Amino acid sequence: MNYGDIIKEARIALGGKLCKACDECNGKACRNMIPGPGAKGVGDTAIRNYDAWRQIRVRMDSICAYRQVDMSVEMFGRRFKYPFFAAPVGAVNIHFGEKYDDKQYNDIMVGACAEAGIAAFTGDGVVESVVPMACESIRRNGGIGIPTIKPWDAETVKKKMRYATDCGAMAIAMDVDAAGLPFLRNSIPPAGSKSVEELREIIQAAGRPFVVKGIMTVRGAEKAIEAGAAAIVVSNHGGRVLDQCQSTAEVLEEISRAVAGRCKVLVDGGLRSGVDVFKALALGADGVLICRPMVVAAFGGAEAGVKCYIKKIADELQDTMEMCGAACVSEITRDMVASPF
Repeated sequence: MNYGDIIKEARIALGGKLCKACDECNGKACRNMIPGPGAKGVGDTAIRNYDAWRQIRVRMDSICAYRQVDMSVEMFGRRFKYPFFAAPVGAVNIHFGEKYDDKQYNDIMVGACAEAGIAAFTGDGVVESVVPMACESIRRNGGIGIPTIKPWDAETVKKKMRYATDCGAMAIAMDVDAAGLPFLRNSIPPAGSKSVEELREIIQAAGRPFVVKGIMTVRGAEKAIEAGAAAIVVSNHGGRVLDQCQSTAEVLEEISRAVAGRCKVLVDGGLRSGVDVFKALALGADGVLICRPMVVAAFGGAEAGVKCYIKKIADELQDTMEMCGAACVSEITRDMVASPF
């Protein structure tokens, strides 16, 4: 099985109604389709995410001694083979296709990622069983996975946090930017944005590394750190919560510099290759999250499809590191890329 085979099979499995399993997952074919993998409004933010990474160029330098490339990173008390992870997604049968429900999808994604040496963030949704099913997948894989809980009301957060802690997850996340999703705004009791104090209480209750996802400004990063976050994800929720938003590539470097090692910095949004992963690391990220193509890989080839996609990204990252003179992730430096931002 190769990636081309996976794409062909995914197009059949997805049926072309929502996700088109495009050769280039650039947000243009699905634009504002929600339900579906698209983005809010006219779909500008998802497209901007993708286009911005294309504007950053790598600087090749092959005059250096050959060394074996080590792509591993340490995070959340574990060492991972590669510096990229599967991003969270919930309600896959609604937004992508009916081949899998959330339980089946998480069983595939969490297990395949763990076996490949990385980890999967799992999603949340209005169906109450989504989080416990995801946490059960994480439990069966020795805690290698990160349940991501949406910013519900306090009691709902506590209930879902119990599932996350009981399964032995190595870390827990909250995608605070999900406050812009319509079903959260309309929920009863109300859900949505969290104050620093509210977030601090949630993080303290977690009792393990906590990831705050949905940071797009230095001010937001500072507040997440103040609340006790062990990591942040520079993310605009794939363009699904705010139209006309900056891309993650545009804000990553500024945020990474301001954080200055006080917490781990991850980034998502439009990264589609190992070269993109390299660019993100050069701009200060400690790791990368990839969502839509991971879902396509699962629909196109189940566990084997996910592993094939992970290998594709890893091979591209290794090639870029070798051609730019970096033998390990810590040797990827800012001067190895040219950015217009």
